[in-house]
Amino acid sequence: MVNNNIKMPSQRQLKVGEELRHALSDIFVRGDFYDPDTRETITVTISEVSISPDLANATVYVMPLGGKNTDKTVDHLRRLSPRIRGLISKKVHLRRMPQLYFKLDESFIRASEMSELLNKSTVKMDIERESE
Repeated sequence: MVNNNIKMPSQRQLKVGEELRHALSDIFVRGDFYDPDTRETITVTISEVSISPDLANATVYVMPLGGKNTDKTVDHLRRLSPRIRGLISKKVHLRRMPQLYFKLDESFIRASEMSELLNKSTVKMDIERESE
């Protein structure tokens, strides 16, 4: 049974989300984003930006390079959100710049776990047995 209550994002939401993702990527690529408070460089992969229907909020899914210090990195980004939002507003021209909410993209972790599981010898034997 299909749940018809799930609303798909509009073309506008998808377009704005992709524009924000490109702008964020550009900001982080240019010399790696630097956190002046901790004197650390923040290097992340931005996998997706999801926009609310009213375009007022944006959830930015990130994964730190190498998958290390995930909680610390996401906390830094949340704290620096107003500054990052100001940098984006210079690149993306919207009537109202959405609030940014940073979240860890757990799909990388799940994909790694799935890969490890599929590479186990017992699973490989089962797969080979089924293909015969």
